[in-house]
Parts: sequence; C-alpha cells; structure tokens
Amino acid sequence: MLATIMQTLDTTIANVALPYIQGGLSTSPDQISWVLTSYIVAAAIMTAPVGWLSGRFGQRNFFIVSLLGFTAASMLCGIAESLPEMVIFRLLQGIFGAALVPLSQATMLDLYPPEQRGWAMSIWGMGIMVGPILGPTLGGYLTDTYNWRWVFYINVPFGILAAIGLALFLKDTSAARARSRFDWTGFAYLSLGLASLQLMLDRGELKDWFGSTEIITELVLAGLGFYLFLVHMLLAPGSFIKPRMFHDRNFSAGVMMMFVVGAVLLASMALLPPYLQNLANYPVSTAGLVMAPRGVGTMVAMLLAGRMMSRLGGRPLMLAGVAILADSMLRMAYWTPDVAMSSVVITSTIQGFGFGLIFTPLSIIAFATLPIEFRVDGTAFFSLVRNVGSAIGISVTAVLLTQNTQIIHSQIADNVTPFNRMLQTSAAYVVWNVTNPTGLAALNEEVTRQASIIAYANDFKLLFLVTLPLAFLVLFMRPAASNGGAEAAPAH
Repeated sequence: MLATIMQTLDTTIANVALPYIQGGLSTSPDQISWVLTSYIVAAAIMTAPVGWLSGRFGQRNFFIVSLLGFTAASMLCGIAESLPEMVIFRLLQGIFGAALVPLSQATMLDLYPPEQRGWAMSIWGMGIMVGPILGPTLGGYLTDTYNWRWVFYINVPFGILAAIGLALFLKDTSAARARSRFDWTGFAYLSLGLASLQLMLDRGELKDWFGSTEIITELVLAGLGFYLFLVHMLLAPGSFIKPRMFHDRNFSAGVMMMFVVGAVLLASMALLPPYLQNLANYPVSTAGLVMAPRGVGTMVAMLLAGRMMSRLGGRPLMLAGVAILADSMLRMAYWTPDVAMSSVVITSTIQGFGFGLIFTPLSIIAFATLPIEFRVDGTAFFSLVRNVGSAIGISVTAVLLTQNTQIIHSQIADNVTPFNRMLQTSAAYVVWNVTNPTGLAALNEEVTRQASIIAYANDFKLLFLVTLPLAFLVLFMRPAASNGGAEAAPAH
C-alpha cells in the first residue's frame, strides 16, 4: 500500500510546484510540462512488460528492485540542476514506478483468500485515491515550507521503509518463471509511436511545428510506430495485446472512455495550479489546499457508486457523472482570477464527485462481458490507455495555452492605441503611460495577463467539449452481465 501511494502521489505532487520548478530550472511554461508528461509516458510504456518481468524474475524481487529504483530516481529528481536532467530522472521514475501499482494489486490478491479479496481490493482501491488527494496539498505545503525539491525528497524515507518491509515479510516467488517469450517487437513499435508522439507535442511549439524538420521526423516516426504496432497486433500470433479483446463492445467503449477520462483528469489538474498561483495570486500552499476537495469528492462518489450500482445499474451513474463533470468544466471556463475561493472549492468538489461516479461503474462494466482469459491483458491495456490519455491531455492543453496566449495577446494589442478611450482616463495614464518604459512594461504585463485568462478559459471549454461524447459511449455499452463483472473490476 505504501508503494502504491508513493507512485500515485507522484502523478500530482509536482503540479502545484511547477511554477517554482520552472523558475529553479530556468525553463519556459511550455517546456516545464515535460516534468509531468515524461513521468506519465514512461509509466505508460513500461506497464506492458510488468507481468512478464514479474514472472521472469519473481514477484518479490521485481517489486523490491522497482521500489528501490523509484526511490533513487526520486532523489535524483530532487538534485536536478537543469531541465534535461529533470526529464531524464522523471523518465527513470516512471520506468521503475510503472510496476508498483500492478504488483501491489497482485500482492494483495495473493495475500487474501478468495472470500476476502473483495473487501481487500475495496480498501486497496480507496488507498489508491489517497495519493492523488494528498499530492497537490502535500506538494504545496512542502514547496511553501521548504522548497520544490522536497516534493521529490519526501519519497526517499518512505521508499526505503517500504522496501525493508517487502524484504522482511513478502514471500519469495522467484521460482515462478515466464513460460512464453514476451512480445518485445510489438512493445518496441508501441514505444516508438508513443515516445515520438509525445516529443512532437512537447517540442512542437518550441520548434515552430511543421516548419521544423525535427517535428516532421517525429510525426513520421509516430505514425510509423503506431502503424507497425497495429499490423503486428493483428497478424502476429504472440502479440501482447490480443485483437479479440476489442470484439467486446463494453471493453472497446470502456477503453475509449478511459482515454478521455485520463486526459481530462490530469489536464485539468495540470492547468489549475498555475491558474491559481500566477493569475489569482494564491500562495502555493493555499493552491494545494483548494485542490484537495476534488479528491474528497471522488472518494465519496466511489463509496456511493459501489453501493448504488446494485440498485440503479452502472450506466445511469456514469451518465450522471458525465453530466456533473461537464457542468463543472463549463463553470471553470467562466472563471476570472477574482473568483471566490468558496466557488473554487465547491466546483472542485463537484468535479471530483463526477469523476468518482464514472470511475467505479466504468471499471466494472468495461470488464463485465470480457472473457476471463483476457482479463489480465485487458487490465494492463486499460492502465496503459489511461496513462497515454493523461500525457496527451497535459501536452495538448499546454500547447494550446501557450499558442492562444500569444494569439490573444496580439488581438488585444491591436486595440491598444492612443484613440482607445480606456487609455485616455487619468488613472490609466498614470499606470500605463506608454511614453515611458515603466508604463509600457506595465501595460504589456496587463495585456499578457488578460490574454492568459482567456487562454485558460478556452482550455477549460475544450475539456468541456471533450467530456460530452462520453455520454454516447455510455449509451453504447451493455448493462453488466453476470460473468463476474464485479469480480473482474480492475483497480486503476
């Protein structure tokens, strides 16, 4: 459980510290998003071979090595002095951290007899939510009290403690060996596609998009990687992703839903901290506290959804969750920096409640009609899709934020002329006197601020529009059948 909380904590703990990391590493706003996406993409790519590596080297040994590697990478992130160093160390964090959640789930299932597994996995699922809930709050506190480096150092003592506990108490399963070879060819194609796509999204703004040979090369490599992976998956007999899984309507719709939910969840969490800190002038600790109620709303909704599914069914709950989530995104699109803190807290709580109503039924209905032999591969692919959606969501919204700020800044600046009545007032003349450098700089700063407000609103509107099609995917799903749906529910 401790290892799981560490891994999930690191998906959000750096969010509120990003402006401070940006200043400490002297990077631009679009580049600093690599700190988030590098970790998520590495974790997504390395999810695929976890089962094979666990069987090959033993669950206990692989668990301890992954945990120690994750802890060491966390310490390296804390001492990073440049953006390339930080990205490399975050990649290492994601590589080692990818195994922690699946292995902790497998360990919990091994420890408890079948009649206690439902109870154990429900407790484990609630523990999964502690990390994202604590992330922004703990990150804000550590950054405000010490500095941003402590959002990574905090993992070191707990990682060592968890590794010692595993070494002392977890039974050795090193005798278990993988009987079949892992599909490294398909894994290589998928990794090439994901890595190239992420590089293109992260570096496109810096390199002027398709005016750059590098971006065109990355686009070609991404397309080639995904094409080769698709052909390999359809034709190769030993592909680690089985095409027959997608014949199941619920699973296919669930995969698409999880991709969108992952993108909206992490993108909104990446946008909110800089909005509150840079535009609303919240202290970093306050920004973290304001975001915490979203996680509380998610936990409450998950508890209610688990009890209400037997009475109402999963689809009505998911439709309600989609409606609540869309409404909260639309509310955020009309925020201004002087929005009341109570409104931020209420909207965040409602938004978390919507996510919770979607998560629990989705994880059951998506696997309700899937044949049991595909359950393990399906859960791994579900986790991979969620991580990929998260990385793409963060990158796309970061790119659009930077682009829209520049475009809107230019549009507003076109109206900043001596004939503008607003600039002819005495108060405006004192603050924004364009005849001296200080006044001109103040005017440009205000134009940039207004452009940023509109750009953030456009991003939140985009997330609102992306959320709406989820309702059609819910209607496309069949109600949960009786082939062990509840038992098949994967933990995220």
